[in-house]
Amino acid sequence: MAFQAGGQRPAPRPVLESPEAQAYVQDYALLVEAVSFPSFVVDHRWDVVAANSAFASLFRAVGPHPTAMPGDNFLRFVLFHPDASAVLGDHESSWCLPMLAQLRTALERHPHDHGLQTVRRDLAQDPLMEAAYRQGLAHWISAVGEEAVQQDGAVRPLVHPDPRRGAVECRIVEEAPRTLREVGCTRLTLVLREARRPAPASRTRPARRHAAHLTVVPTPEP
Repeated sequence: MAFQAGGQRPAPRPVLESPEAQAYVQDYALLVEAVSFPSFVVDHRWDVVAANSAFASLFRAVGPHPTAMPGDNFLRFVLFHPDASAVLGDHESSWCLPMLAQLRTALERHPHDHGLQTVRRDLAQDPLMEAAYRQGLAHWISAVGEEAVQQDGAVRPLVHPDPRRGAVECRIVEEAPRTLREVGCTRLTLVLREARRPAPASRTRPARRHAAHLTVVPTPEP
């Protein structure tokens, strides 16, 4: 589902307004680094303000990309990086669609934000991604419920590059202490755990779908 966005690299994230806020975030980054699980801090447009070594290790095999590196903007990484599905298991339904929902919410709160508008324009360049945003998202939320959109507490699959871990699950823990919230940031930690065993395969043959469409986007009538 990832789309190779062809736009320019996003403008550098704005500097936090006050020296006190900068100092707080710098100290908070030390706290993030002390966590053994992948942990990172993002602002309202999902620019990564701080990330720890475990986060870097999780995405160490990801190749270069002009606009969608995981340590730059996590939203763009999930949606646009061609290597995202190699790390983010069940990429379409477990990561892309929830992040499209996050984009929709962010645009509702910050409709004139240039960075978010750029992501929206990049989506519109690809018919499949545009269909996912306009049609598939509502279809998916109707099927799984609004709670699936929430980040905090969600359990999602990962493929860790460390062969000792391999296919795992992570529970997303979202935190925003008062001071971090006041500077417009949120921390997310991916608590790694063993993957649940898949349910036995059904003997019923699944319905055939058109290869050019997402499984959550209804195929247009001919």
